[in-house]
Amino acid sequence: MKVVISNHTQEIEAIIKTGRVLTNESDRFSYSFDASFGTYLPDLVVQTKSTEELVSLVKFANREKIPLYPRGQATSLSGGPLSVKGGIILDLSVMNDVLEIHEEDLVAVVSPGVLTANIHKAAEEKGFMYPPDPSSSHVSTIGGNLAENSGGPRGLKYGVTKDYVIGLEVITPEGELINTGGRTVKNVTGYDLTKLIVGSEGTLGIITKAVLRLIPKPKATATMMVIFDSLVDAGRAISKILSAGIFPSKMELMDQASIVAVEQFEPLGLPVDAAALILIEMDGHPLALQEEVSQAAELCRTVGARDVRIPKDKAEEAELWRARKLVSPAIVRIKPTKISEDATVPRSKIPEMCERLQEIRDKYGVHLVVFGHAGDGNLHPNIICDKTDHEEMSRVELAVSEIFTAAIELGGTLSGEHGIGIMKAPFMEMELGAAGLDMMKRIKDVWDPNNIMNPGKIFPEPGQKMELS
Repeated sequence: MKVVISNHTQEIEAIIKTGRVLTNESDRFSYSFDASFGTYLPDLVVQTKSTEELVSLVKFANREKIPLYPRGQATSLSGGPLSVKGGIILDLSVMNDVLEIHEEDLVAVVSPGVLTANIHKAAEEKGFMYPPDPSSSHVSTIGGNLAENSGGPRGLKYGVTKDYVIGLEVITPEGELINTGGRTVKNVTGYDLTKLIVGSEGTLGIITKAVLRLIPKPKATATMMVIFDSLVDAGRAISKILSAGIFPSKMELMDQASIVAVEQFEPLGLPVDAAALILIEMDGHPLALQEEVSQAAELCRTVGARDVRIPKDKAEEAELWRARKLVSPAIVRIKPTKISEDATVPRSKIPEMCERLQEIRDKYGVHLVVFGHAGDGNLHPNIICDKTDHEEMSRVELAVSEIFTAAIELGGTLSGEHGIGIMKAPFMEMELGAAGLDMMKRIKDVWDPNNIMNPGKIFPEPGQKMELS
């Protein structure tokens, strides 16, 4: 039975003494959506900078069985912060006061509302680097990145968010404030609760502070653009470079549809007649970079690269990476609805996945754009459509389902960085199997016996189907 939150408003306001409790429908509507699909109006929204107030609120919500939904800037592409069961949205973007760089320990200590780009900036000012770099880093909070275990272009060489989190302060679903890990790089005391919580999509607790590992910033970088007349050849080139022992910091793929969209959005001189291009960034010692760039260029030519272009200066280099960042805003001008997926396959299967995506595009007659972090197999097949066209959306849903199936059949995964949320929950058993999914549910049940923490996410409801309209 759904709890009537309005009966508890006064009690909640008494708990949140230094923050705000938003009850007006206009305020609540602002929190009813994210960057995915669906609109779910929360009953209340709470904003507070006080960890103590949050602890008290969680204890109260657990006792009264009121659903809670941690939320950052709502850049989620999988429905992560949506209040699908009603209840209270916790706006953690206001918890943005802590951003400390501890040079001697090579760590950053941050609160969940800090923008990820600000962590990058603060680390670089001290000569360090925080490697995880999701494309939304300039607007997404670190708390959201932690919840979704976000990646980004540098994931190829440096890994994803979980690889840089060594400590957390977390409020459990029963209202206990715990610390996991710490400031030491090595820590093998007991179960690794830090890694369990990172990527749990807010279903196991509320992160109120994090300790992040930093690394020295590379001495130099070099960029190259490689142009192909075949998307599959581009996939082969990626595999060829990596198997040769060259490990770029970034390898980003753009197919012809994304190249054309960017040029129509903002002309940057990209080769619109090319079937695909790869943007490659190397980093390290300047002398080593020259050799690696030369070797990578030659390897690309052996698998059919039409041209290899080296920017003449840092300004031209920046323009190339800007072109990659413009893909998402460019493609939404074609049609109003963008289905952004991130099915990921082993690196050796990138050429086969490219072939499967082209087959799916032609089979269902959808406008499929392929780009992404191809070096680590994390492709972003985006379908551009119009959600008001029900016939088109039925084809889109079939195409998306087949994209997931293809990724799993090739030994891959449903998500490399966007998370499961509500969008991909119906496909979880396909990847994990019934026993694997049940084990995850059992962990959730132990941590959150009253199922108040971000309910309706990750685990599919009986008969739940993917809904994109």
